[in-house]
This record gives sequence, C-alpha cells and structure tokens, in this order.
Amino acid sequence: MESVGFKEWSLVCHALGRGEQSIILRKGGIAEGREGFSFRHREFFLFPTFFHEQAAKVRIASANLPEAGDTVTIRWYAKAERALRIDSLRIAEALSPLHILTPEVVRERFGYKDQGIHVAFLRVFEVSPSWILQNEKRFAGCRSWVDLPSRPEMKMRPVVDDVAHQRVRAEFDRLTGSSLTPDS
Repeated sequence: MESVGFKEWSLVCHALGRGEQSIILRKGGIAEGREGFSFRHREFFLFPTFFHEQAAKVRIASANLPEAGDTVTIRWYAKAERALRIDSLRIAEALSPLHILTPEVVRERFGYKDQGIHVAFLRVFEVSPSWILQNEKRFAGCRSWVDLPSRPEMKMRPVVDDVAHQRVRAEFDRLTGSSLTPDS
C-alpha cells in the first residue's frame, strides 16, 4: 500500500466517505508538470483541502465546512477501479448522479485548456484510527498528488457494501460506455 495522498476538496472527501459520491472528476493542478494530470496512482489516501468557495460549487448542504488548520486528518483510502479520460461533455454531465459537483463546475473543468476531463471510479475505505498529519508546506500548492510519511497501523472497512458498490460500478460503466480512453 502506497503512502500517497490525493488532494481533493474536503466536502468531496466527506461525500466519498459517506458513500454519496463514487467518482472523482479532475482536470489537474497548475503544478502537474508537462505531462499534465493522470491517475498515476491507483491506490491513495484522500487528502482533504479547505477553502470556502467549494461550498458554492457542490450540490449538497455544507454548513459544517471545517477550517484549514495546523493538522490534516486522513479518514479515507481509495482504490481507483476505473480511470478514464472523457472527451464528451455529454458523458461528463451524465455522471452527475455519481458526484456532488454542480453542473457549472463540471463544464468549467471539462473546458479548461483542452476539451476533456479525467474520471476515476473509486472503492473507498474508512481508515481507523484516523491519521492526523502536521499540515506542512510540502503539502501546499496546486497539484493533485502529495507524498505522505509512512503510514501507521490502521484498519480499513469499505464505506459501502459489496452489492451497492457493484450496482454503482455497473451504472458508471453504463454511463461511460466503451468510447473512452484509459487514463495512464
């Protein structure tokens, strides 16, 4: 198991951890490098990021948005079972039942720089105990992946049962079809 973190909005991390979201839609950060973004890690810890603007960019109630602080609490681990690049805005918009982002955010991400967006279908696990890290400068910046220290001993349990997970994965496969290219 790798000790890498995927930086994602805190509200999205919580939705994934509650089973209310099953995918990540990503264009990539400014600091992704020449190659741009890809789901180069298939297993990772969800590393929550905090900023107040995210509350207006999701379709859920978000009154309890935590503040950024001196520590970061890692509560979930994810396995990307499918990772694709979507070149059709129609398909990207059709994935709305599987995430909490507003349609405007999906369109904005899809159209940023080039047309298309990366999507990963996840199996999410709650980690116990939660992993609390000091929020260091090396975690800052507009990039998706951060190296984490060696992880402590922890237990993991899936946030949704196998039957529900298979049902949502089948829906993801139906919505995306076979017209997509794998994300490397």
